[in-house]
Amino acid sequence: MTDRLALGYIPLLDAAPLIVAQELGFAEEEGLSLDLVPATGWSMLRDLLDFGTVVAAQMLSVMPVARALGLGGGSQHLETALILSLNGQVFGISEGLAPAFAGLDFGDAPGAARVLAGLPGRLRIGVPFPFSMQAELLHYWLSRAAPDARIDIRTVPPPRMAKALLANEIDGFCVGEPWGSHAVEMADARLVLPGSAIWSQAPEKVLAMRKGWAEAEPELAGRLLRAIWRAGRWTGKETNRDTLSEILARPDYLGVPSDLIDRALHGRMQVTRTGHEIAVDQFQTFHAGAASFPWRSQAAWIGARLAERFGLPDAEAQAAAAGVFRSDLYRRFLGPIGIPLPRASGKIEGALDRRESVPAVHGLITLERNRFFDGQFFDPRLPV
Repeated sequence: MTDRLALGYIPLLDAAPLIVAQELGFAEEEGLSLDLVPATGWSMLRDLLDFGTVVAAQMLSVMPVARALGLGGGSQHLETALILSLNGQVFGISEGLAPAFAGLDFGDAPGAARVLAGLPGRLRIGVPFPFSMQAELLHYWLSRAAPDARIDIRTVPPPRMAKALLANEIDGFCVGEPWGSHAVEMADARLVLPGSAIWSQAPEKVLAMRKGWAEAEPELAGRLLRAIWRAGRWTGKETNRDTLSEILARPDYLGVPSDLIDRALHGRMQVTRTGHEIAVDQFQTFHAGAASFPWRSQAAWIGARLAERFGLPDAEAQAAAAGVFRSDLYRRFLGPIGIPLPRASGKIEGALDRRESVPAVHGLITLERNRFFDGQFFDPRLPV
């Protein structure tokens, strides 16, 4: 007997593990059939989850943390036991402002901040949601590299970024792929830097569930997590990228040319419509380096950033945030299949300047480079 589960998603590259789980049979192997429900924006996706229309959803990593801190509204507390992707965002600027960045290397975060600070007027920057990793990376980057930069954050659904530029509603954007590359093609935008240039290991999307659902339905939750974990592992393999591009490009998923998707999957970004491609290390990660593990220290970093922006008590915010990333459920549901598990559930973020193999439960884990653009470390205040 097959159990049908409804999952929500936004048409973005990092919805790939959910799509692959259904399309390539990983869900079927677990006795599941996934009804993938598209949403036009993050508020709609949040409501689908709140009202029980879907049992789980691809979600911005910041949204469940913000809700745990009493920010952003909504009626249900949310949590995650699985990270879907790290990074994959791009910061870009309108055609009219592009000449100011012409001599800048793609990925030069300090240099781009200085240029932004020198532009006249207030810049309107589009992000997909107020409580998003895009917004947090922007605030972290500019507050430290260009505190005099004047920006207003505007909420724009990812597929509308190009149209918002053309309509002069925004001057720039920070958005997940392929919608930054789409803005380059459709609105002559210029890409300035990837999100990974600000933090190389930023958790971008998570599999969000209503708090307590996984413990109330452990057998079902375990099958779902295993299916999506295996799909994420397949998605992360370089040899599968051409096939993945073709699947995601279908009109019923992302509905954009496969070459735009292919660029991001291979970490080759085209900064301008007529420019050449630039290779970006760690542009987006689905599986390598324990990417799917919900580190409580990642959640604590989000909590600390929100506390800084909204004047909340820091220690309490970090503790509440850490409780949202359920590393215990990851261990419970994925440990029995023998995958390597970190020995701890938190770490010092930003402290790894190169790839490194470390002892793990069930063998070794190779952790990827983990750095902030300003060289700072984040030592979380995790609850005992």
